[in-house]
Amino acid sequence: MEYFGRVPAPPLDSFIDDIYCLAGTPRHPRMNVPPMPSAHLFLNLGDPIRLSDSDPSMPPAVLTDGWFMGVWTRRFLIDYPTRVRLVGVHFKPWGISPFVDLPASELRNHWIPIDTLWQRSLDRLRTESSASAALHVLEKELRSRLAETPSRGLDLVQHTGGRLELSHGVVPVGALADAAGVSGSHLATQFRSHSGVTPKRMARIYRFARLIVSVDARHPVNWSHFAHTAGYFDQAHFSKEFKDFTGHTPTEYLALRRRFPAEPGFPPDSGPMPAI
Repeated sequence: MEYFGRVPAPPLDSFIDDIYCLAGTPRHPRMNVPPMPSAHLFLNLGDPIRLSDSDPSMPPAVLTDGWFMGVWTRRFLIDYPTRVRLVGVHFKPWGISPFVDLPASELRNHWIPIDTLWQRSLDRLRTESSASAALHVLEKELRSRLAETPSRGLDLVQHTGGRLELSHGVVPVGALADAAGVSGSHLATQFRSHSGVTPKRMARIYRFARLIVSVDARHPVNWSHFAHTAGYFDQAHFSKEFKDFTGHTPTEYLALRRRFPAEPGFPPDSGPMPAI
């Protein structure tokens, strides 16, 4: 399966980490996706894709067109068809807010069909033969959907969320609120509205993401060192959170990465892993 992605031009880059295309035959038909600091838009241009929640009480969904997903605080699983053709957007955790008329809290741990939030479809994408042309169409659509006036509190969340991003979740939430001149409860309320999660939860996800990106499965891994560098000061807490986020112990995760290395040309192993 081929990957083609890029960062969109300003002002979209303030809200979006990248837009991308996936096309071809997946090496692994099922992928396990841990919580990562992103909200998503997926536009499926191929056969149906099945999504499953790691919470067994939640029913799976078979999606044929497009769907939005907010920030996830637990794992979900993707079952790919034999051939994939998909265009996607990785929003910053708060970045989906100016594109949809819905509190981000209602998107947390949920997928919502694109037609529910965007009434005009993106059928033109289906006619584009190249990845670059499809991304051009998508970027133009995103630009047209970007709200001209930020909603209340978004600037606060964008600024403090940016500090969490730069620090990989290590800045204390209390320090964020003090620096912004607001109460901790006000900051949490605005974060829930624009990102769907509290700043404390977002910090946890950024911290975990830094840990995963730092691990190179090709070499011996000192988990204690990586955990401490990422801001974990309690080994038991680190082990529990790692298992909660990935479904594996650190040792199991490392064995899986060594058994199934990333495909050439793909971004580093920063999240999704084969579900076996």
